[in-house]
Amino acid sequence: MSRAVALARRGRGSVEPNPMVGAVIVRDGRIIGAGWHKRFGDPHAEVEAIAAAAAAGEDPAGGTLYVTLEPCCHHGKTPPCTEAIIAAKIARVVAAMEDPDPNVAGRGLAALRAAGVEVLVGPMEQAARRLLAAYVKLRTRGRPWVICKWAQSLDGRIATASGQSKWISSEASRRRVHELRGRCDGVCVGAGTVSADDPLLTNRSGAGRQPARVILDDRLVTPPGGRLLATAGESPVIIATVEGAPPAAAEALTGAGAEVLTLPAGDGGVDLGALLDELGRRQWTNLLVEGGQAVLGSFIAAGLADELRVFVAPRLVGGAGSLGPVAWADTDAIDQTLALPAPQVETVGPDILLRYLLTDPARNTKGT
Repeated sequence: MSRAVALARRGRGSVEPNPMVGAVIVRDGRIIGAGWHKRFGDPHAEVEAIAAAAAAGEDPAGGTLYVTLEPCCHHGKTPPCTEAIIAAKIARVVAAMEDPDPNVAGRGLAALRAAGVEVLVGPMEQAARRLLAAYVKLRTRGRPWVICKWAQSLDGRIATASGQSKWISSEASRRRVHELRGRCDGVCVGAGTVSADDPLLTNRSGAGRQPARVILDDRLVTPPGGRLLATAGESPVIIATVEGAPPAAAEALTGAGAEVLTLPAGDGGVDLGALLDELGRRQWTNLLVEGGQAVLGSFIAAGLADELRVFVAPRLVGGAGSLGPVAWADTDAIDQTLALPAPQVETVGPDILLRYLLTDPARNTKGT
């Protein structure tokens, strides 16, 4: 199962909104076939593993299939994996977890049992749930996994008093951010960031996909002549706004290639919950929120962030007017502040990457 989990990770960023799945076939104490779901629309991991065994001249009949997620039992982009498993005469299936997809939800395992296949569920379930946290959230709550990301100095500053922020973090950290963009459906910033920085918000790692760009802009001040709209043909630009936004500005942005998405108004701008609901309907699995401080603060304060990724650079900015990473209403007491769980810590070049999971992947519920 450890091998299956490792294989499943290889599909990250390519299979969504499908789940990352890995599969290994064992017979007579030997691995005779292994595979993973490589990209959306391609054969699933179980079918890949069966094909790999056949290509190696091995017969999976009577063997055990280890798979990170319950095999599917319905027709989608591909035929049901349960049919392939039964046809291969595999005797036993060990699945890390049941599939929360309502189209499966235990029915795949039931179909295998009905065909006489022995089924065991649960080994390495926590590892599988961590791997599939975004998929589980989309299937059970109808919203994408929200990652809030920023880079800061050791004294917690994202920009100087004049607003300069290029570059606080190292080149190695910036490469990592591009790789992260390449695994997400979209990147979200506020209109202030677009006006100040004229960013591209694209993935320039050379691998992965191009995310859509989502701009929170309740007044439609995004410039139609900026770099975002100039590259709308390469990856979509979605301007999320509210009822009553200037019609002429909406027409100009639409004409420049953007999709203007009108949503209910929330506290101080676009209703972020309504945005996530809409992105979930579009089957988005991961949304990367990059700022600025008001946008980051809004997602976190509203309890809508599932994960924080903070790149901490070994430099001190100082200055009373320099900017912090998040902004929300003033807090009077320390016990009213947001307590974070212990982070996962990684060194990236000269920087430190802190990853905080605000949603517990084991239960897909908010934790502290």
